[in-house]
Amino acid sequence: MQWEVIIGLEIHIQLLTKSKIFSESPVCFGYNANTQINPFDLALPGVLPVLNKKAVEYAIKFGLAINAKISPYSIFVRKNYFYPDLSKGYQISQLELPLIKGGNILFPIEEKKQKIKWGSTEIVQAHLEEDAGKLLHKNYSDKTGIDFNRAGIPLLEIITQPSMHSAQEAVSCAKSLHSLVMWLGICDGNMQNGSFRCDVNISIKKINKNEYGTRNEIKNLNSFRFMEEAINYEINRQIKLLENNNIIVQETRRYDPDIKKTILMRKKENSKDYRYFPDPDLPPLFISDKWVKYIKSTIPELPNVIRERIIANYNLSEFYAIKLTQSKKIAYFFENSIIHSDISKIKLLIRWLIKEIIPKINQNNDINDLPITPIQFSLLLKRIFDGTISNKIAKDIFFIICKEKSLDPGIVDHIIKTNKLYQISDSSILEKIVDTVLSTNSKLIKEFYSGKKQAINALIGKAIKLSNNKANPVKLSEI
Repeated sequence: MQWEVIIGLEIHIQLLTKSKIFSESPVCFGYNANTQINPFDLALPGVLPVLNKKAVEYAIKFGLAINAKISPYSIFVRKNYFYPDLSKGYQISQLELPLIKGGNILFPIEEKKQKIKWGSTEIVQAHLEEDAGKLLHKNYSDKTGIDFNRAGIPLLEIITQPSMHSAQEAVSCAKSLHSLVMWLGICDGNMQNGSFRCDVNISIKKINKNEYGTRNEIKNLNSFRFMEEAINYEINRQIKLLENNNIIVQETRRYDPDIKKTILMRKKENSKDYRYFPDPDLPPLFISDKWVKYIKSTIPELPNVIRERIIANYNLSEFYAIKLTQSKKIAYFFENSIIHSDISKIKLLIRWLIKEIIPKINQNNDINDLPITPIQFSLLLKRIFDGTISNKIAKDIFFIICKEKSLDPGIVDHIIKTNKLYQISDSSILEKIVDTVLSTNSKLIKEFYSGKKQAINALIGKAIKLSNNKANPVKLSEI
């Protein structure tokens, strides 16, 4: 406990523009290598960059969402370093005069028993830059291939203050940023494809000292689980070095999830090593107040506003309000479902959303591609409320609707009627089912009378199965 952990994040998000940041090449994923490029992406002689206006707009939208300052004047610089997938020998980026300065991001930290503690960190800056190409090692025995399709895709690099002190805080912060950029519609958030990548800076210092320790950077973490594992490993690695009186060298490292360790990539560069200077091919970027006001008018209602409304209107806890606003698509579905539902039955609605609906919604980012419409969902719950169907049958109907992708609001009743899925609540029918189960399961009955009270659940399960899942579970349990 004598050590204090200091963590800062550098997050790169690929912006959802149709073309690259300085060329007309398309932005797309999954195409054959070097098919989405033009002469600028390859740095052929005589080519010049032209800034993508939509990339600037998306960066400003992010800045406004975090209450940052939008710089009326910013410049692009050349960050010089040699790497095979950097065709020009430098990266066009921003440094001292970035587009976005300051701002703040709030993030929830889940504690025991669904309690929420809120953390926050200041944003140092967010700046525009171009992505590099991709090195290909597979299918090459002694050589490396280069794919320039990714080269020039617009990136927004978000740099936080080093104000976090645990893996849990850092991951929660990253998740909140991930949710926000997707909510704003400026990034698809696909971590597997590299649309949202996290670099983590970690240093360790003694609690009673003001001076920060030497930091190490873990590059290109594309999974929140790997991010948490990498941070925890690196914290322990650095503490062990310090406790053995070893010196920590400033390094850039990567995380190998197979062996669950961080591995040295290279000694960490300093700013002077990149020889930054203003890019002579790009003029300064001037942003008018009028344009900023227009972009602000396009920002959708943000999750914190909807969370507060959910808590106030439906008396839900922060835990559930966060679950219901983890994406714009989920919040839209909830607010449109509750309109058509019985608010007194909101607990069942929330349970269904969290267990059944949200996992399906999270499979697709398209807000128009829902597994079931809010009206269909409300009617499905209504049929559970009024006793027409059981909860188990409702899940089967939900599966059918997801498969058929029908928008017909009457499909719930149609499926119930066509497949004769009505719940059995008639006591005389249920008693016959119970008689059959009791007469053929003497072993379970003996277990029940010998003190194994859970045996009754097995009997109920057999009775429900015998009814083809149509038995009213409450009445069946009583019988």
